[in-house]
Amino acid sequence: MAARAESQRIVHAAANVRRWPAALAYLLLGAAYALVSDRLTLGPPWWLLVLAVAAIVGARVLRWRGLVQATRWVVIGSLAAVTLAITVSAGYLVDGLLNHTVEAGELLRAGALLWGANVLTFALWYWEMDAGGPNHRHLTHCGSTDFAFPQRVIGGELEFIDYVFLAFNTSTAFSPTDTMVLARRAKVMMMYQSIVSLTTVVVLVARAINAI
Repeated sequence: MAARAESQRIVHAAANVRRWPAALAYLLLGAAYALVSDRLTLGPPWWLLVLAVAAIVGARVLRWRGLVQATRWVVIGSLAAVTLAITVSAGYLVDGLLNHTVEAGELLRAGALLWGANVLTFALWYWEMDAGGPNHRHLTHCGSTDFAFPQRVIGGELEFIDYVFLAFNTSTAFSPTDTMVLARRAKVMMMYQSIVSLTTVVVLVARAINAI
């Protein structure tokens, strides 16, 4: 009975999580990758958009069936595939720059799209990773345990946009700026994001300098 009651509490908490901003971000990153040249993508450019739709629909069906824990594994698995694709594409950018196999306009457009997709990908990672994910945060009212957001000092609630802001700062300033990073796994993820972001930025800057 206790296990069933706990399961019902988790299902109820999951039903009250506002997920549409994260779902929209997932669709946007899939759309951004679909606009990258197929010479710079891992597989066909459209597959990440298809994956995003499948993950969103699959997670919704699993939650409807009460399999809340399984939804997290669906999201994490799909994000791992997205991260691999963006990392490989960043490598293709560098190769295209060094070997002059990609035209300037195509290179600049792909670099900008991949930079934006990288921001959204890690915003989703932080949203899903922090304190056991949005379901656990809502259930326990624990807020964030992986990060120390400034609004938590005054009792403010965390939204997905807070994680987008964190990921954006990491990709631009290569640091979390006003948010402290507490968990080691979060530090590893932020270092990874910064490396991918720095790679795309270096390609963009190098190509711009060559065009002068």
